[in-house]
Amino acid sequence: MRVCSMLFGLLLAGITIIGARAEPAARPDYVEFAVHDIAKSKAFYGSIFGWSFTDYGSAYCSFNAASISGGFSTDGVPQPGGPLLVLYVADLDGTLARARAAGATVVRPPFAFPGGRRFHFRDPDGYEVAAWSEK
Repeated sequence: MRVCSMLFGLLLAGITIIGARAEPAARPDYVEFAVHDIAKSKAFYGSIFGWSFTDYGSAYCSFNAASISGGFSTDGVPQPGGPLLVLYVADLDGTLARARAAGATVVRPPFAFPGGRRFHFRDPDGYEVAAWSEK
C-alpha cells in the first residue's frame, strides 16, 4: 500500500517512472523561431512581454521568457503555422495594448475559454502567438 501511495504521489507531481528510477515528465523547455530580422523580433517581443535577450553573433539571439527560453535565428526561412505558442500573462488587456502598439496583427480578439481569456496575434514574420490570463 505504501508503494502505491508513493507512486501515485509521483504521478501527481508529473514524475514518470522509467525502469528503477524516477524522471520528470517531458515539458517544453526551449523554442526557436526562424526570423527575417532579429532586431525587429527583439523589439517586437521585448516591447510586449519584457523579455531579455542575449546576442550570439549577428544570426542568433536567445531570449528568456520566465517559464521558457528560446531563440531567434536568421538561419532558415520563417515557417508560420505549426504549433501555437501560448504565453501566460497577468494583464491580458495591457498585453493586448502593447501588442497593438508594437504593430501586431490581432487575428483573434480577446475571448473567454474555460479557465480564462486569451487573444491571438501575428508577429512580424507571420507566426501566430497567443497570450492568456485567468478570468
